[in-house]
Amino acid sequence: MKRREFIKNTAASSALLGLTGLSLSSFTTDNVKHITILHTNDVHSYIDPFPANHPKNPNMGGVARRAALIDSIRKENPNVLLLDAGDIFQGTPYFNYYGGELEFKLMNMMGYEIVTIGNHDFDNGIDGLLAQMPNANFDFVSNYGFKNTILDGHVKPYKITHVDGVKIGVFGLGVELQGLVDKKNCKETVYNDPIESATDMARILKQEQKCDLVICLSHIGFNYKEDPNKVCDLILAKKTKDIDLIIGGHTHTFLDKPVIEKNLDGKEVLINQVGCYGLNLGRIDFYLTPNKDLASNGKSIVVG
Repeated sequence: MKRREFIKNTAASSALLGLTGLSLSSFTTDNVKHITILHTNDVHSYIDPFPANHPKNPNMGGVARRAALIDSIRKENPNVLLLDAGDIFQGTPYFNYYGGELEFKLMNMMGYEIVTIGNHDFDNGIDGLLAQMPNANFDFVSNYGFKNTILDGHVKPYKITHVDGVKIGVFGLGVELQGLVDKKNCKETVYNDPIESATDMARILKQEQKCDLVICLSHIGFNYKEDPNKVCDLILAKKTKDIDLIIGGHTHTFLDKPVIEKNLDGKEVLINQVGCYGLNLGRIDFYLTPNKDLASNGKSIVVG
């Protein structure tokens, strides 16, 4: 089936679904694989919900509610991949006391599979991050250079996973550490250019490894209005190709649904970010035909 016919017959292109919010039940094409990507970013050790008297986020968020929401989505569609775009650490006394152990163990219970590293994940130094990694049953992906550090070999450039027979490649991008992270915390960690890294990773995953979906876990920020030339997710999408979805972090940007940008080849790239503190859960539903035609639907779900 041609892509144009596929979109016409199903009314399920990413643009249409993103704008009209069609229900999942409206997608009835035979032999279509339905993969649900769930994601968070910048949770910053917020384990408990906000108090009922909080002026901005009363009784919102919390790991227990997020876990219940994830569980309900898995009952609806078992083909789920759960991801995080960094800054898992730092923000509440739970991190000060447990050093990240509680965060990782709770993420295990929720079934996270792949995460990237944010600048605040260095807050206890690379020694502190490494010390907590045995508590994580998920993989870390990042383009930071760890060759001359104790994290060498513990963080992968990318991870390939399979969900219901769909081959999914996930890679990570980190923000410039200078000015954000004390040198004694990141030591000899090397910042690598996100555009160059993404170009290489997407080529490897899409063209060499033949992944059906390529996802970037980005902690470089959604957009910088004060510096429009600063590398960010919007620029990343425009200056690369072979990426289907960018899951962002760092700028605490609350998007109700994914933003769509055109890549170097003129193809659509979805970009989503769900703010911070576990207040929202991102959901992207991908639909793949046997001919590898791709459509999608995305939204952010309030945790509360």
